[in-house]
Amino acid sequence: MVGQRAQHRPFGLPLLIHLCLLHLGASGKLPATPRPPMEEAASVQGVRGGSVELACGSGPAPLVVLWSFTPLGSVVPRPVAVTDGASTKVEPGASALGIVSLQNSSLLLRELRESARGHFLCQALHVFGDQLHTTYSYLTLAVLVPVSKPKVRLSDPSPVEGDSVVVTCAVREGTEPVTFAWQHQAPQGLGEVLVGVKEPLLWLDPVNRTHLGWYVCSAYNVVNGLSSDGVFLDVVYGPDKPVITVEPLGLTAEGFWVSEKEEVTLSCLAASNPPSHYVWLCDDTQVHTGPTYVISSASRAHTGLYTCLARNSYLDTRTQTSVQLTIYYPPVGQPSCAVLPSSAAVTLLCTWPGGLPTAQLQWEGPHGTGPTAPSNATWTSSVTRLSNGSVFTCTGKHPALALPALCRATLWEPPHSPTCRITATVGDQLILLSCAWPGGMPPAMLSWVDEQGQPLGGNSSSLAIHMLQAQEDLAGREFTCQGSHLLRIPDVQCRLQLEPPQLTVAKTQVLVLEGGAAWLECALQGGMPPAQLLWLGPQGQQVERSTSEFVLHLEGAQLRLQIQGADPARHSGTYQCVARNAVGNSSQSVVLEVLSEGCVYPAPPNVTISRLTYRRHWREVQLQWAVQGPGNLTGFLVQQRASVSGPGAGAWETAASDIEPDSRDWQLGGLDPGVLYAFRILALNHHTTGHPSEVKTPVDPPFSIYPAVLGAAGTGMVVATVASLLVFQYAARHPQVFPRIETPTTTPSSDPAPESTDVPVNVTITVTATP
Repeated sequence: MVGQRAQHRPFGLPLLIHLCLLHLGASGKLPATPRPPMEEAASVQGVRGGSVELACGSGPAPLVVLWSFTPLGSVVPRPVAVTDGASTKVEPGASALGIVSLQNSSLLLRELRESARGHFLCQALHVFGDQLHTTYSYLTLAVLVPVSKPKVRLSDPSPVEGDSVVVTCAVREGTEPVTFAWQHQAPQGLGEVLVGVKEPLLWLDPVNRTHLGWYVCSAYNVVNGLSSDGVFLDVVYGPDKPVITVEPLGLTAEGFWVSEKEEVTLSCLAASNPPSHYVWLCDDTQVHTGPTYVISSASRAHTGLYTCLARNSYLDTRTQTSVQLTIYYPPVGQPSCAVLPSSAAVTLLCTWPGGLPTAQLQWEGPHGTGPTAPSNATWTSSVTRLSNGSVFTCTGKHPALALPALCRATLWEPPHSPTCRITATVGDQLILLSCAWPGGMPPAMLSWVDEQGQPLGGNSSSLAIHMLQAQEDLAGREFTCQGSHLLRIPDVQCRLQLEPPQLTVAKTQVLVLEGGAAWLECALQGGMPPAQLLWLGPQGQQVERSTSEFVLHLEGAQLRLQIQGADPARHSGTYQCVARNAVGNSSQSVVLEVLSEGCVYPAPPNVTISRLTYRRHWREVQLQWAVQGPGNLTGFLVQQRASVSGPGAGAWETAASDIEPDSRDWQLGGLDPGVLYAFRILALNHHTTGHPSEVKTPVDPPFSIYPAVLGAAGTGMVVATVASLLVFQYAARHPQVFPRIETPTTTPSSDPAPESTDVPVNVTITVTATP
């Protein structure tokens, strides 16, 4: 075949095209050529905008291929393209079909257009042997158009519930047949496919609130399928009758209840589109706007009829619902339990008044339960088989309380036995006999009887008091208090005997130093009824209240008298402690002796100053002294003043005190160098001082380098160091002229004088000494 094609190559494309064009005639169109009856046209499908390849038969490669196109509804073919294998020619008018090209003998159409619908004819020139043969291929091309994006339209986007609405789905183009599908999505729900609706029209008749939401239409053909954007159908309806809910939930026959001080939430919901506007009324008074009304802390004043008004502003329609709200509150405090005694039974009383509604009370004991009663429950139980410690419980229940309230009554006998005491009234005119036996449940019963067993007054619980007129013939009489309790067998009692008071004193004689404080003490030892204690002074006067001299201290049955600043002339003498009660009195004497201080602490020995010298800078002095003779010593006292001759001398001031009795020297500091001081010293024996020593003023120490330096600086005399050596040599040979220089003693309380830190100065000292 290659050889055959080479033999005929000289014909060339121009000649072949020319031969083919001879068939076109003067109009430039191919003459209509009848299709051989033996061949059927093949059907090919292409999509608009896509690509399609049309094959030209099969077999060996032809010498020349000519493609022509006959549009639908026409019988005249139009040339499209021709090729001889080496070169290709595409008719310019073929661009109406798309982008046309030849690939071997096949016709390739890209970016296919709808105008390419029609019949294509491929004429191929073949060489068989030495003869030329023409073959024909017939193809029918169908150009399919994708479906366009659907658009949804509503006949009424906001219909009122009950109206009729038509929803239309339209596509601009697309090869038939086109099928449709609908999807409905609620505003807050999942999508719902409307099964069975495949038409472009969706009838909603009548429309209701369930139709509210987004509608999406999908269109499909053999090429593709697309969905529209969602279109919202807003169905207007309502408001329905409001529904009121209350939290926390408590139901009554009339409505709802909540506990006092609880947070209460009233919610109102009325289905409506657009949403309802809400107004809350309490007993025909507006209290809130909005769907939820919150009472942060419910009080009894919040009880009432609450009405929720719902309004649809679009339709201007209204509905309402009312509920009764009751605020429950429990009774105040806790239930109160009491036990009332009787001869053979015990009566239990439980009360808990108030509250809304009233609390329900019920008794429960060791052997069963009592009846239930509101506010007040009384139960009588036999004491048989009841032991000490038996417990009865009253349970109070109220709907406003999460837990029941309880009170308990425990039967127990009072401990020990009755206690008797006597009390006198003001002026000892009346005597009160008191008998107490506290504790126990129920309380014990008490009564008084005299020596003959005759009752004095009636019975009373826990405390029995009998009153007697005070008189002397009551002394020695005895009275008995009898006590009984249903759990105590047999009865118990206590006795009282009226007696005059009995006294005792701590000391019958008290010694005190002059100026000191004396204590006189007396106390009751017995006697009934209790007595009144008082002190009488040496002149028989009563010490009625505390003064600067006398202070009274009452501690229980003890009365103490404190005498301050004791004076021998005024306070020495015999004191009487007197006790009085309604049936008699008694007294005790105490002798107070005030001693002078000199009798106790004799005067200490006298003191003389043995040495008084200045120290450095004349700001300190060193003091030494001696004691004249033996005597009791407890310390020393140093006094100072400015040394001024005559009566104008200042008062003596204490310069040092609390000096140990063994000390014989002392160092004083803080002096003014410009003042000449005088000093004296006194010996102490506790509060007694000896005679002052002689008055002395301090003198300079025997030798000091500072005056020499200052004198040398003042005179400006400069002498060689040898002269200084001569002076020291002379001083060593004549000690009676130059006494030795002593280092002053420093007491623990004084600090040594600080050494100078100045830079040394070269000074030449000239000293003239006379042998």
